[in-house]
Amino acid sequence: MPKDGFKSITLSEIVYNKFYNIYKENKVYLTMKGINSFAGYITYMLEDIMEKDKESSRYFPKLKKISSDNDRIILQDNIKNRIIEVIFRNNEPYCLFCEEKNCFHIGFVFSLPEVYKILNKNGVKYTINKSAGGEI
Repeated sequence: MPKDGFKSITLSEIVYNKFYNIYKENKVYLTMKGINSFAGYITYMLEDIMEKDKESSRYFPKLKKISSDNDRIILQDNIKNRIIEVIFRNNEPYCLFCEEKNCFHIGFVFSLPEVYKILNKNGVKYTINKSAGGEI
């Protein structure tokens, strides 16, 4: 039973180990940020994700990811009332609607974790620094 004022949750061992390993690898950095325990790290990560989700819904209600596969991401643009397709050419995103490599749609696409999976799969080494709250 958890202490008064606390609740417990159940995670799969795989998920627990993944987060615990990240915590151990970054313990010194996290301690400097005032995170002194694994429970504190999980709390920090959950709060960070909730804050990013809140901000993202504030700034990106106009765009929504519909799907992603291989080298393509499909978005719903609620301003233009259009489906937008972003593809990867030479490992760079390209918006077929705007016919540009740098537009609002491309900026949104880089907020999606699957973009980095696509780039990594194609040999472009982008990593997300999980200890810094998901910054690149």
